[in-house]
Amino acid sequence: MFTFPVQEVRAVIARGKSDGATNGGYRNPHYGLAPGKDERLGLWLVGDEGVYLLSNGKLAEGQRALVCYAEECDPKTNPDYWHYKRQHFGGDDGIEFLDAVELERLMAAVPGATHLTIVTTDTSLSLALIRR
Repeated sequence: MFTFPVQEVRAVIARGKSDGATNGGYRNPHYGLAPGKDERLGLWLVGDEGVYLLSNGKLAEGQRALVCYAEECDPKTNPDYWHYKRQHFGGDDGIEFLDAVELERLMAAVPGATHLTIVTTDTSLSLALIRR
């Protein structure tokens, strides 16, 4: 399971909206495999050097996207992040697109939630909101 503070998830979505408005839209959710298809606001769940959420608003040259690391898998705060990532995300790098409109609906439905949890398996991805 990967845990993200709701406040930080909202900030990543807001940054994606801002980047998209400023720089001409959103990066393709199909990772460039289907140009011009389904380009909409969202987040990518990325597993590489840790696991994090990344905004997909188009960026100006040299600009970096805002990211939010999973509490369990942040290389800056967890010395065991690599092992945790391997166990719960897999050994290879990977990326999954999450629709921001659906995430915002989910967060609005549980206003007292403090954290978003994401559980990955070989065949599924599940999201839930919790309060700590």
